[in-house]
Amino acid sequence: MNSRQIEILNIIARESKINVNELAKLFNVSQVTIRNDLRYLEKQGMLKRVHGGAVAVTDDNIANRLCLNYKVKKKIAREASKLVRDGETVMIESGSTAAILAKELANKKVTIITNSLFIANYVKDISDINVILLGGFMQKTSEVLVGPLVKASLTDIYVDKLFVGVDGFTKETGFTSLDLGRTEAVRYMREKANRTIVITDSSKFGIRGNVHLLDLEEVDTIITDSEIGQEYVDYIKSNNVNLIMV
Repeated sequence: MNSRQIEILNIIARESKINVNELAKLFNVSQVTIRNDLRYLEKQGMLKRVHGGAVAVTDDNIANRLCLNYKVKKKIAREASKLVRDGETVMIESGSTAAILAKELANKKVTIITNSLFIANYVKDISDINVILLGGFMQKTSEVLVGPLVKASLTDIYVDKLFVGVDGFTKETGFTSLDLGRTEAVRYMREKANRTIVITDSSKFGIRGNVHLLDLEEVDTIITDSEIGQEYVDYIKSNNVNLIMV
């Protein structure tokens, strides 16, 4: 993805719709170039093309969240990928940064176990990645599988690393989510992993979601960007949790 396409994502995240003619003038390129950009971004599931331009996907859709802070999420995902060995099997829970991480593992010939239909589709054309999709009840908007079948699917499965995205973190609540079903799935998956690694941008710190997800002491490593507040840096380190900032 080039810098122009990233900026197009930033614009559509702010304004919900974009116009081909206006984008061509803004970037000083042809309308054909912009249409090719939009075609590529639609193929990635990040927007929907309409006559004369494109619109954002549903607000709660993971593809729309993928557009927000894309550069930062890409840096976090790239750093997280360094923790994965060639040929390793890892679990990746749903989320926008998690989806980017899945693609960052393209050259490592990994097997990804996930409860995210979006992630499974996002990497389906990458020949060196194998995907094991857990069973469950499908949440249509988020494209996540939840419920007791997730736990049943994990029978006899064990991995070293689980990568998890979060919706919020405060000192009082720990890590939080916006969805109970997803929270239960994370807890099932965590039981089958030696290490739990949170991947999230710094905007989530100081925000409280609706549902408790994980206590800080249940997490081994947090990977975030350098904009995280110093009070959270100090708090995390004082609890002996590994903090990686990019």
